Amino acid sequence: MTSRPRLADVAARAGVSMKTVSNVINDFRHVAPETRAKVQAAIDEIGYRPNLSARNLALGRAGLIALVVPQLDMPYFAALSGQILEAAARHNWVVLIQQTGEDTSVERDALAGHFPQRIDGLILSSPRIRPADLRKRTDRTPLVMLGERNFQGIAQHVSIDNVAASETAVNHLIERGRRRIAIIGTRPTDRQHPRLAGYRRALRAAGLPESDDLIRPIRNNLGEEGELQMAALLAEHRNRPPDAVFCVTDWVALGVIRALQTHGLRVPDDVAVVGFDDIPYGRAATPTLTTISPDRAAIARLSVESLLAQMEAAASGTPYEVSEQPVGYELVVRESTGG
Repeated sequence: MTSRPRLADVAARAGVSMKTVSNVINDFRHVAPETRAKVQAAIDEIGYRPNLSARNLALGRAGLIALVVPQLDMPYFAALSGQILEAAARHNWVVLIQQTGEDTSVERDALAGHFPQRIDGLILSSPRIRPADLRKRTDRTPLVMLGERNFQGIAQHVSIDNVAASETAVNHLIERGRRRIAIIGTRPTDRQHPRLAGYRRALRAAGLPESDDLIRPIRNNLGEEGELQMAALLAEHRNRPPDAVFCVTDWVALGVIRALQTHGLRVPDDVAVVGFDDIPYGRAATPTLTTISPDRAAIARLSVESLLAQMEAAASGTPYEVSEQPVGYELVVRESTGG
């Protein structure tokens, strides 16, 4: 029976020390590129696979990070979770995924470190956690916050600029000649939502009036809620319906398109629609959905790298400066606005 390749076998094949091989496997940054390439070639040639449990133990790591999101059945979070799994695997982390159902108590438990296993880091996407919650946090597990909210430099936050992205979406509608633009998807209690702020900024810059009756909140981020609110908006404005709708998520936008079609209106001829998130369903809808597409791969990569940097800073006793870390986005123009 052939024995399993060992670290020493890799070192002998590459002509380097076992310490150098360990440094390459643990992704230490000071290894020269040519040495790293030589060690990696030796690993591939002999089929060496590190013992991750032993490796994490040696590094003082649990080998596990947690990803906490509101709803796993939402296409955006499903896609983001897949990207984070891939980014974490590159650093030999396994990901524990938890769904909160937007329950604030569950999110606060996550912030407090209440997990069945020890974790090396936490990535949390929350629509409800506020800076005040983060100030009360005593758990020292490395943390990255996701989502629209600005956390005022209290925690590392990886996100696109939601105000600017929303302004881009509404400006696109204005450039297409739309003047009576509604927004669907803000929460009833959240008048400071960044996507609402971007909507308002675009209207003001274009000299268009802001009408509170064209701002429709939703209770849940669901297509059915978008359909319900669009139907209510059409009922209230039978004589003068909006000629465009900006939806704060694609899921809501798909419900809005259904409501418009069932009321005999054509998209985009009568009413143009823009969504947000670039979920796969938007590419297969009729019409296909114009949307803001966040760079999810960058969000995942930067989030995982931030956890690693926080761990390294803690291990070396150096401070880690948290920040608002911006990520790119693009407007993807499709049929729902005449693309």
